[in-house]
Amino acid sequence: MSIGEFRNDKSRERFHAVYGRLLGRLWPGATDPLDLPTSFGTTRVHRAGPPCSDPVVLLSGANGNSLMWHRYIEPIARRRTVIAVDTVGEPGASVQSAPLTGAEDGARWLEEVLTGLEATAAHVVGCSYGGWLALGHQMHHPGRTAALTLVEPAGFEDPGRRFYVWLVAGGLAGMAPRALRPWLARRVGNSAILEAELMELGRASVGFRRALPPARVFSDEELRRVRVPALFLLGERSTLHDAREVAERVRALMPTAEAEIVPGAGHALPTDDPELVVARILRGAAV
Repeated sequence: MSIGEFRNDKSRERFHAVYGRLLGRLWPGATDPLDLPTSFGTTRVHRAGPPCSDPVVLLSGANGNSLMWHRYIEPIARRRTVIAVDTVGEPGASVQSAPLTGAEDGARWLEEVLTGLEATAAHVVGCSYGGWLALGHQMHHPGRTAALTLVEPAGFEDPGRRFYVWLVAGGLAGMAPRALRPWLARRVGNSAILEAELMELGRASVGFRRALPPARVFSDEELRRVRVPALFLLGERSTLHDAREVAERVRALMPTAEAEIVPGAGHALPTDDPELVVARILRGAAV
């Protein structure tokens, strides 16, 4: 399996110019970047707040990076150390050097990141693909995670035609004139396209070749291994899975887990209802 990388120097330079400019504009306060060596490459993280052993660690969805959480940093950092991660293999400031071939590799990568952060009781927050990574880590490397908040996590149903149509429609809507985007966001059910800066970053990342394993569906046996407090935040109108079926499965298999279906929200839950997501993250982090 190959690694995620830019197609050429020009595409890499273009992306990093946009990434750096938007980081300076969107990140609240001075950035505190750190590059952590792992078996799969160097992982860039951005920190806010004083160092501690129980940070809130944020993992983005597929084709995303730390900047997807820019609205979340300040309210969480007021109460807790927060660390936003650029996942290796995604377009960001991390540099992948070895392939991740499955959930076990993803779990090993995250364990090495948390070890490098000296985190012994992290509250890991994962969105979509990041939620799949967070769950896989807890299944294979329990001990460093004290709690999980999983926002529309992958791993409960293979993405179908509905989800891919939603992705394509959102991508096309994100390229429309800004004045049309609010109407289009309602039509396609994707509030993320209203994040103009992230849409710009997405366009800058078209020269990146993503090469991460698909988020396979977790078995019942695997889900039973998760023994830490976990909150599943599910969009009522998600195109990734049936929120009610996921909630029923979580409640049946994971006695330490809670599932909440957010009315009116879809797979773009972090931008559909950011205030609710922040509140649930802080509640889960026991602050």
